[in-house]
Amino acid sequence: MSDASSILCGRVAAVLGPNIDTDIIYPGRYLNITDREKTAEHLFELAYPEIRSKLRPGDFIVAAANFGCGSSREQAAAALKFSGCGAVIAASFARIFYRNAINLGLPAIVSPSAHLECSEGDELEIDLAGGLIRNLSRNLSIAAAPLDPRAIELIRSGGLIPYLKAKYASAPAAG
Repeated sequence: MSDASSILCGRVAAVLGPNIDTDIIYPGRYLNITDREKTAEHLFELAYPEIRSKLRPGDFIVAAANFGCGSSREQAAAALKFSGCGAVIAASFARIFYRNAINLGLPAIVSPSAHLECSEGDELEIDLAGGLIRNLSRNLSIAAAPLDPRAIELIRSGGLIPYLKAKYASAPAAG
């Protein structure tokens, strides 16, 4: 993997506070929707419905600590991914949300201070492997935890299922 392939560029669509739970991200009453792309229609519907109209493909959501807490529903990460969100940057993530995001191919970047140093509309460059966020609008460098190379590979593949399909497509059949 080249260094350039782990760089994301985008705009901040929203900066949120702490404890954004999965009910806020994706309301539980829509859990019966099985078409993942339709989950995006209900992203932040109850608390921040304006985010859906602001979010452009590749944009970032920035938040304080404990993003994705609450229910372990995968639909919360799916709604973000299929809405076109390019990455979520948070001071910390609930463990299961973080795993769901990476498995779906949605970058989840841990940065203790990004929510303090970014505003809606700021242009960012994220180095996933290097653990650095550059706020191009404010000429700031913001520390972030580097992503594990295996997580970057999953993200580049589009998630765990596409990764496994590609990996085993050319494998000889057992027998």
